[in-house]
Amino acid sequence: MTSGGKLVRGFGLLQATALNMSNMVGVGPFITIPLIIAAMGGPQCMLGWLLGAVLALCDGLVWSELAAAMPGTGGTYLYLRTIFRGTRWGGILPFLFIWQFILSGPLEIASGYIGFAQYLSYFWRSMGWLGTRMVCIVVGVSLVALLYRRVTAVGRLTVVLWVGMLATVLWIIASGIASFHLAMAFDFPAGAFTFSRGFAAGLGSAMLIAMYDFMGYYDICYVGEEVRDAPRTIPKSILYSVVAVAAIYALMNLSIIAVLPWREVVQSKFVAAQFIERLYGPHAAGAVTVLVLWTAFASVFALLFGYSRIPYAAAVDGHFFRAFAHLHPSGRFPDVSLLLLGGLAIGASFFDLDTVISALLTSRILIQFIGQIAALHYLRKHRGDVARPFRMWLYPVPVAIAFAGWIYIFATSGWKYAAFGLVTLVVGTAVYGIWARGRESDTGGARV
Repeated sequence: MTSGGKLVRGFGLLQATALNMSNMVGVGPFITIPLIIAAMGGPQCMLGWLLGAVLALCDGLVWSELAAAMPGTGGTYLYLRTIFRGTRWGGILPFLFIWQFILSGPLEIASGYIGFAQYLSYFWRSMGWLGTRMVCIVVGVSLVALLYRRVTAVGRLTVVLWVGMLATVLWIIASGIASFHLAMAFDFPAGAFTFSRGFAAGLGSAMLIAMYDFMGYYDICYVGEEVRDAPRTIPKSILYSVVAVAAIYALMNLSIIAVLPWREVVQSKFVAAQFIERLYGPHAAGAVTVLVLWTAFASVFALLFGYSRIPYAAAVDGHFFRAFAHLHPSGRFPDVSLLLLGGLAIGASFFDLDTVISALLTSRILIQFIGQIAALHYLRKHRGDVARPFRMWLYPVPVAIAFAGWIYIFATSGWKYAAFGLVTLVVGTAVYGIWARGRESDTGGARV
């Protein structure tokens, strides 16, 4: 921080793009390639990647306009709190965002635990269900123990994560290109593109998985106060991140199914290791497995570190339960928030990966992504007092595409996941009512 108490605007375009990309490409692509192929039953799953990239670009423009207008710290929480301040939505929407985040954040972290366990099974082939859960518990407890102290090296860890991830991805892509079999890569099953209800549902599932892998294109928005020339830097960093990562995912997916038959890939729990083993043998596969394990552990370390600060910040602002504002007396870190999110992540890791990813996205879509679209509309129509130095191109076309894309994913996620998203919203609204009444009584009847 500067001597005046303000955060330093140290993020330029390169640093902002690197931050987004390092959060987008964690362990996700190494564990979801079998899932996205299975969702559509063949290489036509690439359509899911393509439409996911379009959705990420359009939704990224929503983030860009909001972040340029309010380049502060907090992302969605800041936008909802600021835009709807003074209205009846100004209290409940920020609360609901934190509420869903306490559910969806641990699910995202748990997907990393599951991915870690899946790749560890390359070395421990008889792991089984119980062994997988025990590995998730050990990883989760270890992370909480590592973070239950003053942390000063997270920035260096992020750089190591980025380098290790990039090396792994480039190794896979280069190896696949060198051994590319065109017929195998485009071995479409009969009726692959025949439109039907099953095709529409499968495409929605593929887009859901793609958006899980794209998550993070907006991470720079959470630290907007530390970005130089935010109205120009943030939109460019989001655009560059999505385009670059979309290319990486497409090339890596094609590289793998050009060497391994896609029918074999859908059965794999450690597809990157099997891919390298097929080309270079078990020793090289062991090396790439270690790289993926490191990437998985480092990414969930960074996620739990950053996510534990969000409920804390909201509680300090008076928009969430006061207990989350507690700091460890000596380490000065949000211990209550860390322990709760860490514990919930361990619990969530007892579900299978597909369930975790679907529940994660459906719990966020209505409150965060659709909520931000509504906030942008309200900002443009009713908040002329807020300057908007960046205005998205071709408005409202990108907003309409983003809205339609998120609703399509939500509607095709399956009734139990859609119900989970709706129940999360309903229960959060009820909890907000209880919290608001308690807060009102504490403030002597003042309006929340």
